[in-house]
Amino acid sequence: MSMNPNAGTPTVYEAKNGDYNGEAAVWLKYGDYEAAVLPGIGGNLIAFRNTARGFRFLREPEDMQAFVSDPGTHGIPPLFPPNRYDGGKLKWNGEEYLFPVNEEATGNFLHGYLHTLPWEVEAFGASEAGSFVSVAHRVGEGHRMYEYFPYSFTLRIRYTLSALGLEQDVTLFNESERRLPALLAFHTALNAPFAEESTSEDCRIKVTIGQRRELDGRMLPTGGFQPLAEWEEEMRESGVNPYVDAMDNHYTAVPQGGRNRAEITDTRLGVKVVYDVGTSYRHWMIWNSGAGGAFICPEPQVNLVNAPNLSLPAEDMGLFAIEPGEVWQATSRIYAVDLASGV
Repeated sequence: MSMNPNAGTPTVYEAKNGDYNGEAAVWLKYGDYEAAVLPGIGGNLIAFRNTARGFRFLREPEDMQAFVSDPGTHGIPPLFPPNRYDGGKLKWNGEEYLFPVNEEATGNFLHGYLHTLPWEVEAFGASEAGSFVSVAHRVGEGHRMYEYFPYSFTLRIRYTLSALGLEQDVTLFNESERRLPALLAFHTALNAPFAEESTSEDCRIKVTIGQRRELDGRMLPTGGFQPLAEWEEEMRESGVNPYVDAMDNHYTAVPQGGRNRAEITDTRLGVKVVYDVGTSYRHWMIWNSGAGGAFICPEPQVNLVNAPNLSLPAEDMGLFAIEPGEVWQATSRIYAVDLASGV
C-alpha cells in the first residue's frame, strides 16, 4: 500500500492468481482500477473496471462456454495474422503459404490462432508504480500455426495498471532466420455504455479515421476507397452514436494532434474513455455487431486486411518486415477522463 499524493488517501495495489468465472486468471488492482487476464484463453485481458464508479470498460462474457468456443469478441484478443486472407493464402518472401479456410461464408482464413490458445505467464507483481502481468506466446516447430506458416517468433504482452489507467506494451520478436511480416491487431471490445445507469443514447464515439477502404463481397479490400458518409465524418471530427449504423468497416488511421485513438464519451456523466493505440497501427477495423447497442470494437490494426496478397505500395498497407533477431514494439493505453475536472 502507498499514499496517493493527489488524493491524500491510501492506494491499494496488488497482482495475484485467481479465478474469472471458472477460468484461471491473473488479477491486477491499483486504486479504483482492476483488471483480469486469462492466460489459458489467448492471453486475453478480459476485464478492465473502475470499481468505485461501477464502470466496465470492456465487454465481458455472460456465457463462459460460448466465450471459450469463440473468444474473439470479448476483452482484448490478440490477432496474428489479423482479419481475412483470401482463400487462406498468404504471400510473403516470394513464397505462398496456405492456411485452412475457417470462415466458410467468405472463403477466407480469419484472425489466426493466437487468441484461442494458451499463453505463458512470465511474471506478475505490484508496487506503487503499478500492478503488472507479462504473458507470452511462442510459435515454433510443433505449433499449430507453424504447420502452415513456418516462422519462429514470440509475441509478448505486458499489461500495467496504474493511476494512468491500463497500459498495454506489445513486443514481437522474430526468432526466425528469415524476415517476419508484422501482421498484428487487437479485436478490442469496448462497452458503450460502460456505466451501469447509462444507455447507448448517452454515448458518443470518436475515432481518428482517415479514408474508408472499399471491401468486396468477401470482405476483402479492392484497393479503392469509398466516400465517407456524413455520420463517418462526424465520428472522425466530433463524435457520433456508436450504433448510428451497422459497422464492419475498414479505415486508414490518421492521427489527430499526434495521437491515434478512439474515444467513447458518456454525455450523461461527462466521462470520456480514451483508447490511445499509438501511431504504429496504420488501420482501424470498426465493428459494432450489427449496431446491437451494447458494445463496439475499434480494432487497431498494423496492416491492411489481406495486405501480403495485394499489389499496393507496402507503406500504404502498413506491411513491413521484422528482420531476424529484431523486435517490433508498440504501446497503447485505456483510461478515463472526467470532463468537468479534466482528471
